[in-house]
Amino acid sequence: MHKRASTLGWISRYGHSVSNNSVAQTAARTGRIPVFGLSPQLADDLWPAKAFSGEVVPFEATAFREGHDRIGVELLLTSPDGTNTQHRMTALAPGTDRWQALVQLDATGDWSYRVRAFADDFATWEHNALIKVPAGIDVELMFAIGSTLLGRAAKDKSRASADRRTLTTLAKKLVDTERDALDRLGLLQSPALHAVLDRMPIAGLESLSESRTVRVERTRAGVGSWYEFFPRSEGAKRLPDGSWKSGTFRTAVKRLNEVAAMGFDVVYLPPIHPIGRAFRKGPNNTLDAGPNDPGSPWAIGSSEGGHDAIHPELGTFEDFRYFVGKAKDAGIEIAIDLALQASPDHPWVREHPEWFTALPDGTIAFAENPPKKYQDIYPLNFDNDPDGIRAEVLRIVRLWIDQGIRIFRVDNPHTKPLDFWEWLIAEVNGEHPDVVFLAEAFTRPALLQALAKVGFQQSYTYFTWRNTKLELEEFLGGLATETADFLRPNLFVNTPDILTEYLQFGGPAAFTIRAALAATAAPTWGVYSGFELFENVARPGAEEAIDNEKYEFKLRDFAAAEKAGRSLSLYLGILNRIRAEHPALRQLRNIRFHRSDDDSVLVYSKYLAGAFTPSGEPDALLVVANVDPYSVRETIVHLEVTAFGLAVGERFIVENLVTGATWEWGADNYVRIDSFTEPVHILRVSPLVARRSTEGTRE
Repeated sequence: MHKRASTLGWISRYGHSVSNNSVAQTAARTGRIPVFGLSPQLADDLWPAKAFSGEVVPFEATAFREGHDRIGVELLLTSPDGTNTQHRMTALAPGTDRWQALVQLDATGDWSYRVRAFADDFATWEHNALIKVPAGIDVELMFAIGSTLLGRAAKDKSRASADRRTLTTLAKKLVDTERDALDRLGLLQSPALHAVLDRMPIAGLESLSESRTVRVERTRAGVGSWYEFFPRSEGAKRLPDGSWKSGTFRTAVKRLNEVAAMGFDVVYLPPIHPIGRAFRKGPNNTLDAGPNDPGSPWAIGSSEGGHDAIHPELGTFEDFRYFVGKAKDAGIEIAIDLALQASPDHPWVREHPEWFTALPDGTIAFAENPPKKYQDIYPLNFDNDPDGIRAEVLRIVRLWIDQGIRIFRVDNPHTKPLDFWEWLIAEVNGEHPDVVFLAEAFTRPALLQALAKVGFQQSYTYFTWRNTKLELEEFLGGLATETADFLRPNLFVNTPDILTEYLQFGGPAAFTIRAALAATAAPTWGVYSGFELFENVARPGAEEAIDNEKYEFKLRDFAAAEKAGRSLSLYLGILNRIRAEHPALRQLRNIRFHRSDDDSVLVYSKYLAGAFTPSGEPDALLVVANVDPYSVRETIVHLEVTAFGLAVGERFIVENLVTGATWEWGADNYVRIDSFTEPVHILRVSPLVARRSTEGTRE
């Protein structure tokens, strides 16, 4: 927006002489060519919009002018190192006055942008000339006006010499009356002229928007395949007397290699700290823990230490660093839990009782999420000594960063003050811009979104509870549009606390469907160990697995299950391979939904133009999913082929990336999807080649 001085400058520039007595002294808040509605930006402009390195960001603005004259719109972009680039914006839907430029941001740091709108004098003249000259109206007058415009531009010394010569030559040819009028009109199609005007349009009036910021973080902040496991269960042994020997960081290394073989690149560990004894929970969250029950890792703290210590049964700091190093060798980053709470045995309870909430009877309030009660956990009270708590948490985070950790999964951030997280993340990212915070924010939409706005790089979402076609279209569409400027979803398919009815009763098909959707609909997804074994028995009255690993050791024979054909591990590996090979799946904003005649068949595409792919070739994928795990569906899918880079009416080849089968398709296609064999088709779209598919056009 422009202040009064700028407005008066335009008046002077274009020769409109006015006296101060005749002009209101209130400054106009709109420019001569109004520019509104910049995107990406947050509604209140309190925090920068977000992107990750490699993300293709749609920059948009609304710009228009009075009357029928044409305008042009440009994105003026400044990279973190100060490099300035210009990107011509194109009009979106007719009549909306909405303009867009797609730009791939590939450097981390703060980018700034402005939008420039200008009167496109040449485009206005060209539009009129293409109407009038063929109709024989004002022919020579139109050519004289065009020649004058080109001649004026040719005198602009800021243009390259070659461009000025091109403009001068065309200016003379337009008024060469010895040439046929239509031949002269055809000069407007000159590629050389278009190239010159693309580099620098012939602009008259102009306006410049205010500046906005996009914070670009490392790719892992927006792209990743996560796998969660409890290190104490990996290599654990049950001894003859009924006691347990815990797994360690050293024994868990073997599982790292198996996880890497499935293509996961982040391993998330629940809390690895000492566990309290007071009110320790027994199996399935019971209150009668026995001497061999290990307790919940989220009941942090004992006489052996708190958040700055490691449970002695898991190993030492040296063992932990060894584990992190082996993970790095396998292409995996380690994420640890940041759970800001304490068991009654935590040193904080003794040293800083003011950090907790005291009840009238003198006891400390334990955590509750009615009807759930967590007697083994004391929540922090951030209001009694906010400075002390902040200093302690920052110390802890720095300690784990020093151990090689760059990803923190934050437990229940919505139960802590928002300003605390804004402060902490800013402090940490100011020192270590590569640190990523994932919010376990299963809470109200406004609070979930606010956590993302103040700094969290990723967030859990409501994905686990969106199962029907309509629910998924609305939910995934919102993630790609409404909140994409600040919230990056991590589509976990299950957690130790979440085993939905869909998974409880849907059988292997339900597990397959949920994994395929999570892996293809968003660039970050995750699974909790046991998912690949179809663990689906819930604790009665709860939406979580029976014999919950939160409260006991869990022994799983992954190799035996895979050998017996009762494992989804190979399929998970295929999904992650497809993700690695197709950059379109590593984008959030590019999902497009298509119609099917069946209310249980979900269809969407993910497309990335060749200008944004490493190979320079466009990448187009189509997902057709039967979201009803109990059925076989036959239907017609109706595709908007322009959504994946093809022309209307163009036929194409689709290749099933799981089975290798191929078909020739068009806009409308018959499909048969059997939930009991292959409930989701993941298809690569490519232009039709000379040979026809031998499989035919029907499945």
